[in-house]
Amino acid sequence: MTQIEQAAPRAWRFAEGENRPSLPEVNASVHVPHGGSWIRRLIAFLGPGYMISVGYMDPGNWATDLAGGAQFGYTLLAVIMLSNLMAILLQALAARLGIVTGRDLAQACRDHYSRPVNLALWFACELAIIACDLAEVIGTAIALQLLFGIPLIAGALITAFDAFLLLILMNKGFRFLEAFVIALLIVIATCFGVQIAAAAPPIAAVLGGFLPSPEIVTNPQMLYIAMGIIGATVMPHNLYLHSSIVQTRAYKRTDEGKRDAIKWATTDSTIALMLALFVNAAILIVAAVAFHDTGHSDVAEIGQAFELLSPLLGLGIASTLFAVALLASGLNSTVTATLAGQIVMEGFLRLRIPHWARRLLTRGLAIIPVVFITAFYGERGTADLLVLSQVILSMQLPFAVIPLVRFVTDCRKMGDFAVSRSIAVLSWAVAGIILALNFKLLYDTLFS
Repeated sequence: MTQIEQAAPRAWRFAEGENRPSLPEVNASVHVPHGGSWIRRLIAFLGPGYMISVGYMDPGNWATDLAGGAQFGYTLLAVIMLSNLMAILLQALAARLGIVTGRDLAQACRDHYSRPVNLALWFACELAIIACDLAEVIGTAIALQLLFGIPLIAGALITAFDAFLLLILMNKGFRFLEAFVIALLIVIATCFGVQIAAAAPPIAAVLGGFLPSPEIVTNPQMLYIAMGIIGATVMPHNLYLHSSIVQTRAYKRTDEGKRDAIKWATTDSTIALMLALFVNAAILIVAAVAFHDTGHSDVAEIGQAFELLSPLLGLGIASTLFAVALLASGLNSTVTATLAGQIVMEGFLRLRIPHWARRLLTRGLAIIPVVFITAFYGERGTADLLVLSQVILSMQLPFAVIPLVRFVTDCRKMGDFAVSRSIAVLSWAVAGIILALNFKLLYDTLFS
């Protein structure tokens, strides 16, 4: 038996041409210059990285970062840094998979695993998307309440209508969609830049917070928040999303073209995720300065933070900026979560339904628990639900990370584009850390 024949059973089940392109309506729709200056080529690839960075600063991050800063000061900055570095690596792997194979992660799983395994992976990813959507509903509803006085239940119901936002944006072209997302990201970053300047945090304490502390693992409360931060930062559905939307670029589908695309796509996502690092660190730092350092360590709700920020920071507009950034975050997350849901459903099940129907379905599943919890337990219940949703996201991470690492380290599937041995070891180490933290969290939750 030849070496090729031996390798065949572990290669892709379907040839690349047999697969329906991921997001076929926008696949290879964005022009990429094949010559000219490096800046023109970088600009052509800028966009997907910022779209996936949205998931790293969505309303779910706010709850965990606020709780972490208020309760433990600057200690969990190390977790934010670690999770961001993990995100940079994993998103680079997702982009590589999409560019090289012409498959998104969901399609790759369907091509490799048996139907029962695929159904289990699809269910885990759908659960993660619903948990993410849950955070978006709560965050947007809270922002509407803070800015316009709309009751939480009414705000949650209003979020159902944002199902049509993606339709409007997609009809104008994928570049327009990316521009909309980037504009809102600029709003978020500006709002927190002003708040950081007003907070004037102690530089030494901030830098010390980026150094890991053993207490993060040994303290169950701190570990719970830390896992929430990881779950809110490294989003499972973002790996599916990124492996798809990098294919919107019309790069040459040759080895040389793919290498060039991998380089620029990785640069794009790395730059965008550094912006996410700034926003997440800023939320925690502002919470540490305003709440932990002033004896308000019990602040765990976004509403409480809104009320206290302006008086504690001595900046009248601080609370308003906080709420505006929250609303921008919720709107942005709506767009990317909808796309991720479409990619997952089409990739695993080959099932296509209208965008508005898909959005209303997942949004409805998220609205129901929010309305129920708000009606019976009030705002405190929604705050706990927000943190819980991020822990659920963290528990789903292995179901996306392990297949991704499995594929990009396999020479039979990736050919010469398989990652190097050192990157493979690092990638499996990241997957191992995620698994270990999940088992530790599960143990503490069940037996503590």
